[in-house]
Amino acid sequence: METNYKGTDKMITGIVFGVITFWLFAQAMVNVVPAVQEDLGITSGTLNIAISLTALFSGMFIVAAGGLADKIGRKKITYLGLILSVVGSLCLVLAQGATLLIIGRIIQGLSAACIMPSTIALMKAYFDGKDRQRALSYWSIGSWGGSGVCSFAGGAIATYMGWRWIFIFSIVFALLAMWLIKDTPESKAEGTGEFKFDYSGLAIFIVTMIALNVFITFGADLGWTSPTSIISAIITIIGAIVFFKVEKRKKIALIDFSLFKNKPYAGTTYSNFLLNAVAGTLVVANTYVQVGRGFTAFQSGMLSIGYLVAVLGMIRVGEKILQKVGAKLPMIWGAVITTVGVAVMGLTFLPDFAYTVVVFIGFALFGLGLGVYATPSTDTSVSNAPSNKVGEAAGIYKMASSLGGAFGVAISATVYSSVAAAGSVETAASIGIIVNVIFGVLSILSIMIMVPNSAGKPSEASSTKSRRTPKPKPTPSESH
Repeated sequence: METNYKGTDKMITGIVFGVITFWLFAQAMVNVVPAVQEDLGITSGTLNIAISLTALFSGMFIVAAGGLADKIGRKKITYLGLILSVVGSLCLVLAQGATLLIIGRIIQGLSAACIMPSTIALMKAYFDGKDRQRALSYWSIGSWGGSGVCSFAGGAIATYMGWRWIFIFSIVFALLAMWLIKDTPESKAEGTGEFKFDYSGLAIFIVTMIALNVFITFGADLGWTSPTSIISAIITIIGAIVFFKVEKRKKIALIDFSLFKNKPYAGTTYSNFLLNAVAGTLVVANTYVQVGRGFTAFQSGMLSIGYLVAVLGMIRVGEKILQKVGAKLPMIWGAVITTVGVAVMGLTFLPDFAYTVVVFIGFALFGLGLGVYATPSTDTSVSNAPSNKVGEAAGIYKMASSLGGAFGVAISATVYSSVAAAGSVETAASIGIIVNVIFGVLSILSIMIMVPNSAGKPSEASSTKSRRTPKPKPTPSESH
């Protein structure tokens, strides 16, 4: 089913459009808060919950959706995700209050959970070697690039057409994606016997994730020692321990922890989690320049335009570096450049003009580093996953992105607001940035320690082998 078909540019375009429905359109909600709040007449607390629900539901179900894609079909789950994207966006277009807004955001989260791991798995199934690396670099443009452009696209659409048009465009892109991938054959793992799924593992995981989300999202407002915060923390810890112990004993498990025995996969997933945690920088820097330096929302958005240009421009460069020297070096370079970009934003003692220049450069370095890191990281995680578990492995890898971003934003925002309440906003911004620098350094260390130098260099090993011992049939160059 999979062996005779070769992926096409049409398929890549359809998959990128599918990925964009989440990263560009669903995420644009964070940039149109005042317009949505005024139009729907809801409280800021309700709107913040609605915004966070998409990432929460994506994070909770992405591994399950990836595992389902392996078992019942990666194209089927991609289509399911695109249909959910249309339904979720339609709820937002028609929303007149909080109910449809919240329902739509939950459905968008489920959509993202289906689309992300299943599309990565399709890329792995129908592309090999450099072609796969090229395909994944375009996937990364849809993902990392979409997240970079959402503030500008969302703001422009909301300003000139109305915020609901963001989700009308999302529906159009989802329908286009379905049309573009319609000729792609189905892909699923080889297997026999009846379909089985780990429902109890999913239930434990959902309860744990909800408790964790309540703790990190509402802990600062409720008080870290309030009964709700303490109970949420206890449920999170007990849930994580029970989940780990129960899952390790199961044959059919929601998360196959044996995947982490592969050091390149584990190192890439850990570094992905930590580098996404650096997203907290965006919250701290944007808040500080508006509160501490008097910037408007539009001006603070323009400061990050260098991030957008750099991340879009460097993703294909990261792909080329991967093909030349393997994955480890560009992953380290990317993480180092990103961390340096974050660090310079912490120089809040500088005068206004100098600090404005420094923040602009910092955002550009931030995007440049992520652009270099994106494709080598995604390719390493995919190429080191067993072929019958690519969807599940991709789901865990992307869950690391979602959870890393959620942790980073929550921790950074809490540190910033706590220090600002007790002292100056300049000090609060510096300390908030230092937290993100620590995340970046830990990401670099995880790559250096766990990702081997040979990662991402299959063709070199293969060609060397073929020169030494020529055989009539070529040996597959890619190790799974």
